[in-house]
Amino acid sequence: MGMSFFELIYFLVAVAVVLSFHEASHALASYYLGDPTAKMHGRLSLNPMKHIDVVGFLMLILVHFGWGKPVPVNAANFKRPVVDTAITALAGPVSNFILALAMALPLRYLHEYLPGFLTDQLFYIFDLSIVWGIFNMIPFPPLDGGKIFALFVPHRFERRYLEFQETGAKYFVLFVLFDIMVLKGILGFSLIGYVVMNGYEFVRNLMLLGM
Repeated sequence: MGMSFFELIYFLVAVAVVLSFHEASHALASYYLGDPTAKMHGRLSLNPMKHIDVVGFLMLILVHFGWGKPVPVNAANFKRPVVDTAITALAGPVSNFILALAMALPLRYLHEYLPGFLTDQLFYIFDLSIVWGIFNMIPFPPLDGGKIFALFVPHRFERRYLEFQETGAKYFVLFVLFDIMVLKGILGFSLIGYVVMNGYEFVRNLMLLGM
């Protein structure tokens, strides 16, 4: 069943806010750690138009699975390439959880005084922030979790893992198709959905204290 007009508006606003915070946080962390590449490309901004990938945005609307425009990072500018790349990657999901907490506070303590439309919009931003943060923490390239996982790869395998990161997007797409078409479509079980939704329920209850 599709979304109503107002639900679509709430969702689009939430996507713009969550995506902007996520990508701008990558850019800010990268710049702070010594890489000005993202800033030079205008990505150190909360303007959604700087971060939206048209295809990824349409996929979000149609199937609720999409992506933003990747923030350009030149690891050669970092003092500690592997560590600083991981920190830059972690900044995105962390920003999502911070944003979700910022939405949770008025939802938890002021919801009785907020107009209905504002409560609905805050919930959309809150929910999407958590889902986006958890999804991106999955330790598989090209997601942020794949870069964070590099911290735990033994030194002798770092070069091989770096090569895998550069080509990991196509493998992740294949895994998503397998998850949707085989696991979900035939067996009725989605591995990605299981991980994301259980993580979402845990974080949501933690932030809203069972509200």
